[in-house]
Amino acid sequence: MRNAYAAAIVPITREAFAAAGFAFRHTIGEYTYGMPEVRWWGEDAGLEIGRYCSIAGNVTIMLGGNHRVDWVTTFPFSVLDPKAAHISGHPATNGGVRIGNDVWLGESCRILSGVTIGDGACIAANALVVDDVPPYAIVGGVPARVIKMRFSPEQISALREIAWWNWSPERIRAAYDELLSSDIDAFIALAHRVGAEATVWR
Repeated sequence: MRNAYAAAIVPITREAFAAAGFAFRHTIGEYTYGMPEVRWWGEDAGLEIGRYCSIAGNVTIMLGGNHRVDWVTTFPFSVLDPKAAHISGHPATNGGVRIGNDVWLGESCRILSGVTIGDGACIAANALVVDDVPPYAIVGGVPARVIKMRFSPEQISALREIAWWNWSPERIRAAYDELLSSDIDAFIALAHRVGAEATVWR
């Protein structure tokens, strides 16, 4: 499937990350495209991005860099002054960032450390994501809030169970007419029908 997308999708994220030689822990799913700016200062935090994610321009993912608001001062003396280098804990992190499958990260959105974004979610342009995002939610704003859910609870449950992003490229191509459609129930019915007929569907 890489060749089928090559003309329209540059760069493929996992290839770009490999070429950049990033030192932080990261796992990038197949076919995800786009090159976010990942900010990391050596904290114990990693990045996980699932398959078939669309990452727009100027997206920033923060794996740490938190100033210590619980200390007397937020100034990073331990980073800037060798005489304070023995004091650990600055900068801080809320943990790694996990982005599910089939997620769309809009232009110039920012994702802070410790956030999990569920499968199928959409992040609006310029959003600041500070909390977890439910699967198939559309969020926007500063800080980001749920604007709406893309589908009904029953449809979301079915789509998460189907997990089409785990299918083979051949099966995905065969389902293009249903995947690229607003008839969600027709796609769910197709997946259930074919899945019942053949265990090789995925």
